[in-house]
Amino acid sequence: MIDFSGQRVLVIGGSSGIGLATAKLAVELGAVVTIASRSADKVSSAVRTIGSSVSGHALDLTNDMDVEAFFASASAFDHVVVTGSQVSIAAVRDLPLETAYAAVNSKFWGFYRVARAAKISPGGSLSVVSGFLASRPAAGRALMGAINAGLEALVRGLALELKPIRVNAVSPAVVRTEMWEGMPQEARAAMYARTSAAYPAGRVGEPQDIARQLLLLAATGYATGTIVMLDGGASIA
Repeated sequence: MIDFSGQRVLVIGGSSGIGLATAKLAVELGAVVTIASRSADKVSSAVRTIGSSVSGHALDLTNDMDVEAFFASASAFDHVVVTGSQVSIAAVRDLPLETAYAAVNSKFWGFYRVARAAKISPGGSLSVVSGFLASRPAAGRALMGAINAGLEALVRGLALELKPIRVNAVSPAVVRTEMWEGMPQEARAAMYARTSAAYPAGRVGEPQDIARQLLLLAATGYATGTIVMLDGGASIA
C-alpha cells in the first residue's frame, strides 16, 4: 500500500482530468496536496471538491516569472506532478504556427520551467504526463508526437542532472478527460467506442488509471528516468 502520510505533493494541472484524479488519490493516501493551474476559478472549484488536506494556487506554466515566483515563495515539495497543458491537435499544414508554438510552449517548455525552478526534497520526484504518440505516430498528430518525444528525452536527461531527485513520465493513449469536450457529444461518444474496440484493453483510459501510475512512480525509490507506457495496448495494436 502506498503511503504518502505527511508528504507534500504538488499537482500542476490538478484542477481537472488526470491532475484532479491524481490530487484526489494523493489526499486519500495521506498527502498534503497543493493544486496549481492557470484558472483560479477551476482551482477553487477543485479545492472545494476535494476538501481537506488540499490548497490551491493559480499558476501559468507559459510565464517564466510566474513559475519562478511560485516556487521561490513555496517550501520544498516531496513530489511534483505535471499533468496540465494547453495543446491543439491538427495536421501540421492546418495548424497555424502561432498555435503550434503555443502548444510547445505549454507542454514542453512548461515542464522545462518547472524542472528548472521547482524545489524538491532529495529522494523526491518530478513526474510528467507525455503520450504514446511519442513512439506511435499518427497522421494529423505529428506535432503532439514530437512534443511528447521531446518530453520523454528531457525526462531521461533530467534523471541524470537532478539526482537524487527522481524524474519519470507516464505515457497514455486516449484518456476520457475534458480535453475532448470540444467535440460534439455524439462524435465524442463514437470516437470513444471506436478507440475502445481498437485497443486490446477493450476501453479507453480513465483519469484514475494514469493517476495511480503517477503516484506509484513517485512512491517507488528505484524508479527514475522511467517512461511507463500505459496505453491500453494501443502501441501494439
